[in-house]
Amino acid sequence: MKSSLKVSRNGFIKYIGGINFKKIKKNKYIFTTKVQNFNLNSSGVSHGGYLCAILDSGMGSAAHDVIEKNKRCVTISLDVKFIGISKYKDILTGNVLIIKKTRSLVFVKADLLKSKNIIASASGIWKVL
Repeated sequence: MKSSLKVSRNGFIKYIGGINFKKIKKNKYIFTTKVQNFNLNSSGVSHGGYLCAILDSGMGSAAHDVIEKNKRCVTISLDVKFIGISKYKDILTGNVLIIKKTRSLVFVKADLLKSKNIIASASGIWKVL
């Protein structure tokens, strides 16, 4: 069952533009964001820290969605591979997959795309508090 679109603009993520987050299937999620001028590095492409932050936020939102209600989770590991580039006004899409959930950990993978071109791939582990 598809859920309605959630917009994450709280905490740190609001300072870098926020993300639009949506559950697609039981363990599949999608998020989107538009690259702003302040997300660029001195070469005019999206800063690696920005890409890490939106991946962390999108993957963390998915991890939080699959844990028990009234519990929180935090990132304990995030591995990002930078594959391509994005520029000002590009729309980025993150495809997120929950790989495994235990009582204390959530394992997550994601690909970040610009159109159909992959620009980053990530895997991470979230600790349930």
